Amino acid sequence: MEITIKINGRMTVVEVSAEVAECMEAGRRKAENLSHERRRHWDGREFDEYIIAAEGLLPCQYTPEDRACQQETLDEIFSVLDTCTPTQRERFLLFALDGLNYSEVGRCCGCSKVSARESIEAVRKKFLKFYSDHPII
Repeated sequence: MEITIKINGRMTVVEVSAEVAECMEAGRRKAENLSHERRRHWDGREFDEYIIAAEGLLPCQYTPEDRACQQETLDEIFSVLDTCTPTQRERFLLFALDGLNYSEVGRCCGCSKVSARESIEAVRKKFLKFYSDHPII
């Protein structure tokens, strides 16, 4: 089956299998439908972002539910970190986010390896207590 495609700005006729032609046609129809949808909602009101996410045209499109869950999780994490002392928070974040070990955290914070480990373990216990009191459903 022959189809016409654009290569470097020129229309070219190529021979392809029926399967490939069918996929190309389906992609063309989806692109056309999205184009019509965008034109209908040119000012952005009522435009359904789920259509774009479902068609896979965006690399990563979170749904409003995903965003709400992420925000709830961040709020929980911050609420636990707010109960920590600034020293504990700093040491824990160096360990958890920067991937430093206890010795490296101690060197960064000017304390011993044991002191760094105790601070990090104290924060871990607070997280464990929080999540045992508030189980994830």
